[in-house]
Amino acid sequence: MTKLVINIDKVATLRNTREGNVPDVLKVAADCQLFGADAIAVHARPDASHVKYADVLALRNVVNTEFHIEGFPSDEFIDLVQKAKPNQVTLVPDALNSNSGWNFDKQESFLREVIDEMLPFGARIALFIEPDTTSVEMAAKVGADRVQLYMGGYANAYPLGPDQAVAPYVEAARIAREAGLGVNAGHGLNLANLGVLYKNIDWLKEVSVGHSFISDALYYGFEKTVSLYKDCLIHR
Repeated sequence: MTKLVINIDKVATLRNTREGNVPDVLKVAADCQLFGADAIAVHARPDASHVKYADVLALRNVVNTEFHIEGFPSDEFIDLVQKAKPNQVTLVPDALNSNSGWNFDKQESFLREVIDEMLPFGARIALFIEPDTTSVEMAAKVGADRVQLYMGGYANAYPLGPDQAVAPYVEAARIAREAGLGVNAGHGLNLANLGVLYKNIDWLKEVSVGHSFISDALYYGFEKTVSLYKDCLIHR
């Protein structure tokens, strides 16, 4: 079964525009779980433009499904992960954005060292990668448990032709599976394109939705939106 992971960063972004605690990040996380989310994710950025480090630690006491943290593996981030004890850590190559995969030519040694340092924490470690053979092979080489395919290219190309858009991701996911890596997918997934992705790669461990999910929830409400996204992960 492919798990639905809901990233609640944009809830925190809205809260941060004013003083106070509205909307309540912890309540949204709890409600999404109640409505059927399989995991809650956050991207811990050093500028706290989305969730703050204090939110991350507080969420650990609220999330009873799976708790996932994304971020660039700075010393501060690694310390946060050790304290928060998430189920999964997704390492991204940029401290503020998640709009490209790792450049293994430049960062192979760095990633190997980081993964070795984080292994004792007990979390699964995923690497945010581009959908190409080299990236998959390098993720396995440096010791990752999973890859998260960066789906931005898929989301952009989808309106021009779903079959062509999904093809490189199917191939990357196939190679990852053969290499013994779990395969996650995230960034740009929405109600229009998620079903096609799942139809073609039904062995995905999880899909992560955030910006589009929160946007849809403004119209449909959180309970209905969780149901709509989970409905995309059903064989027809």
